[in-house]
Amino acid sequence: CVCAACCCCLTSDEPVVKPVVSVYPAAPRAPLEGKSSLLCLASAMFPPLVQFSWKRRRGDGPLEELPPAEGEQLEIRESGRTAAILMIHQQENSTYKYRCYVHHEGGAVEAQTEQGNEGSVTVFSRDSASCGDAYQVKLFCLLYTQLIVKSLVFCCGLSLLMILRNKRPSTN
Repeated sequence: CVCAACCCCLTSDEPVVKPVVSVYPAAPRAPLEGKSSLLCLASAMFPPLVQFSWKRRRGDGPLEELPPAEGEQLEIRESGRTAAILMIHQQENSTYKYRCYVHHEGGAVEAQTEQGNEGSVTVFSRDSASCGDAYQVKLFCLLYTQLIVKSLVFCCGLSLLMILRNKRPSTN
């Protein structure tokens, strides 16, 4: 079981289902700074816990681990799906193919993208029949919107608690 602390793996009679993996390019966050991002989405799997890793290849060169200094990863876990967003610190004239690996109890699944010279990204996928499907793009937008709303609600709630705490009558 990938999830050592998860009770669902030990008690469920449901069969293990490999995730469907898709990779999507995202708009450059700061084109002048040479940053862009990729989204790797794993969905429709059981048990729901997965681990992400990234590798890259320049041209026809060997596949290599992505150096930690050249990318940051953010994971978003929701019911039935998990997304990893990779922020890439790329050089202007770099041409890399990036691969997202999703490690799951049912086995490893990978999806691949190709980063072009002009910052455009062409998406290729393996083990995913619906890569580029408009439904999955909408699903990611919904997931991202939900994350933003949760963050706003948390910040507002925290602010409200701080205001109420500061307005208490003094006991001195």
